[in-house]
Amino acid sequence: METRQQLEQLERDTLAPYAALSAETRGRDYPVSPCEMRTDYQRDRDRVIHCAAFRKLEYKTQVYVIHEGDYYRTRLTHTMEVAQIARTLARSLRLNQDLAEAVALAHDLGHTPFGHSGETILQRLLKDHGGFEHNRQGIRVVELLEERYEAFPGLNLTWEVREGIAKHTTSYDSPRIERFDPHLAPPLEAQLVDVADEIAYNQHDLDDAMKMGLILRKDLEQVPWLDEMCRELVDSSAPTGEPLEGFRRYRLIGALIDQAVRDALVFTTENIGKAGVDSLEAVRRHGERLVGFSPAMRERNSQMRAFLMENVYRHPHVVRMVTKGEQFIERLYHLYHSNPRQLPFRHQKRIPEHGLERVIGDYISGMTDRYCLEEYKRAFMP
Repeated sequence: METRQQLEQLERDTLAPYAALSAETRGRDYPVSPCEMRTDYQRDRDRVIHCAAFRKLEYKTQVYVIHEGDYYRTRLTHTMEVAQIARTLARSLRLNQDLAEAVALAHDLGHTPFGHSGETILQRLLKDHGGFEHNRQGIRVVELLEERYEAFPGLNLTWEVREGIAKHTTSYDSPRIERFDPHLAPPLEAQLVDVADEIAYNQHDLDDAMKMGLILRKDLEQVPWLDEMCRELVDSSAPTGEPLEGFRRYRLIGALIDQAVRDALVFTTENIGKAGVDSLEAVRRHGERLVGFSPAMRERNSQMRAFLMENVYRHPHVVRMVTKGEQFIERLYHLYHSNPRQLPFRHQKRIPEHGLERVIGDYISGMTDRYCLEEYKRAFMP
């Protein structure tokens, strides 16, 4: 049986000099006895997987509300895809896979029901009460809201995992939490989760949209490089007036993911070499992020996002669902605000310390789509 000490030595022997070593973590807020079999980052990964907030991701919207069908991605399946891509990147770059996986699995724990529209409406409702941002909320979840241990609140994760959540940055995310040294870059393991996130949601949103029939084969002609790639990979006899089906679609999505992963690995390796970093501290002090895409791939990703925005996120079918979700959240918020006694007792008890508005935000953001809809029915329907 391998012990924790042996696993820590294996990290020292095999990982790159700028990787984050679990034996050198900045530690936890509340001291605990080390595990005999797992490193600290492995322990964090397991704590995230077993927490309630992680399980609830199964019934939180990625793009399509869960009743649309069992095939489409949820916030949980998205998270699993991000973790898989993050492990691949970390392994190839000789970084700490366990830290990358822990950050990836935790990166969306603060998300609301009904996807980004739920976050948008809570931002508006809480703008005079500290605002709302899902990465900040993720920190509240792992440091305060999860109730699994008698001795302390939250999951008591290591500094590096919480820092990865707090500094998660994509085109949709730009949190800034002062106590996590925002002027310092996070470890490369956290940086690569941002890249894995972008790879996952670009490709699986395209996959789901084609499966749902929102994007037809001919629509890909709006993005020349995507159309060309499709022509190279897919039988030219595929009907252009229909969605790509079955193996044709899988082949295209797999090739898109592979292309983005390879680009990120090559570009990141070149960046690390040019920067001359030789330690984790050098990575932090470097300032600019070292994990990323080449300029050509960044342009392709930008074109893909614009294509998805026009054809998927602004599609009448999706907008209708988004509007409904916003109405559910807004009406429930005002209901709880006007009569806090409709909140569950354990949330009512937190009001004196955290304030009514923040407690309502915590409660609603922790709901699944299904639970939010059921609460709405109980509150407003006969």
